[in-house]
Amino acid sequence: MLYWLMKYIILGPLLRLIFRPQVEGLAHVPETGPVILASNHLSFSDSIFTPLIVPRKVTFVAKAEYFTGKGIKGWLTKAFFAGTGCIPVDRSGGRAAQAALDTQLKVLRAGGVAGIYPEGTRSPDGRLYRGKTGVARLALESGAPVVPVAMLNLDHIQPPGKLIPRIARVRIRFGPPLDFSRYAGLAGDRFVERAVTDEIMYELMELSGREYVDMYAAKLKSQPAPAEPTPSLPVAA
Repeated sequence: MLYWLMKYIILGPLLRLIFRPQVEGLAHVPETGPVILASNHLSFSDSIFTPLIVPRKVTFVAKAEYFTGKGIKGWLTKAFFAGTGCIPVDRSGGRAAQAALDTQLKVLRAGGVAGIYPEGTRSPDGRLYRGKTGVARLALESGAPVVPVAMLNLDHIQPPGKLIPRIARVRIRFGPPLDFSRYAGLAGDRFVERAVTDEIMYELMELSGREYVDMYAAKLKSQPAPAEPTPSLPVAA
């Protein structure tokens, strides 16, 4: 109930008025049946605007930290993400991440819409990074088509670390559904799952026009920042 209240009464109308979303290809999202929305990830706001635009309920996974905050801010954040249907995921991997994928698989088997960010984390610099194979596992185990979703400018509107977004027109582009039925029965084959994931990432690269980097974004984020060069001293004549 809170999902629909947020979308159509509490938050949605205000966001539409302020950010005037410009959307291309929304007709590519099937009106019924299971579907996976696979999106590049530029901003915290990605998980707000995709559900706002798509007429059907969209279930995303969200990092577990959003559900464990303390105080009033933590409670409000948890209420927002839980109330809008998000599933907490431990991004450290292992069983916790698999549990989140299993939950989304239940959404798909019930005929719902699952949203996922194949990169696994927000892009640190706006480029598109290597996808993790969880999206392929979902597609192969559910048989659901994958609709690529390109966020075009949300890193400009709300860059990572910026609390208050800039007022600008949000631009989102949906691509034609990708059918992976030719790989039916091959879930768990790491070579097939990598091929499926790479195909999805290629479509996101084409849709978004963003440079692709064949590295996991999380790996780049874990690297220490390069040291600033030491200024050279003038040499006496």
